[in-house]
Amino acid sequence: MNGTFSTDSTVNATPLRLDSALSAQIQVLGDALRAKGWSVSSAESCTGGGIAFAFTSVSGCSEWFNQSWVTYSNSAKQSRLGVTEQTLVEYGAVSQQTVKEMADGVRRNSGAQLVVTVSGIAGPNGGSEEKPVGTVWFGFLCGEKAEQIKQVFSGDRDEVRHHAIAFAISHLVKLLSEN
Repeated sequence: MNGTFSTDSTVNATPLRLDSALSAQIQVLGDALRAKGWSVSSAESCTGGGIAFAFTSVSGCSEWFNQSWVTYSNSAKQSRLGVTEQTLVEYGAVSQQTVKEMADGVRRNSGAQLVVTVSGIAGPNGGSEEKPVGTVWFGFLCGEKAEQIKQVFSGDRDEVRHHAIAFAISHLVKLLSEN
């Protein structure tokens, strides 16, 4: 490559694709949501819309995927989802409290019965001893059930993000199968 960036979109295009296992899980998720007459909505930080992209990779998702927010900055988490400044100051954006408040905001704004929220440190910078790179918090609402889960993934930035997307979708399928 000569170091220049072409404006021809076909030169720089790298198609976004999901692996077959993740696509299969999304199909299961969509079928379960359709059967229940439910919808899913999401709010993402470190995954940058990857969960919404995964949902929309399945034909017919408009029957069960409602909407999504990418709230990367703290101010977006506050203004779009109602995360409090106190929560962000006291616990940080990557915390159980933040993903819970994000999930509450998604439910309030979308009316979805199934909600997933994600906030984490994908790296390579931004980690600390308390919250190393790869730390990701998830918030889930399934009907009346609420839970927050912390995971620490290994790998580079893309791998952490991929692991977070896959975990979120897998856990949504699990929650629906239990409800």
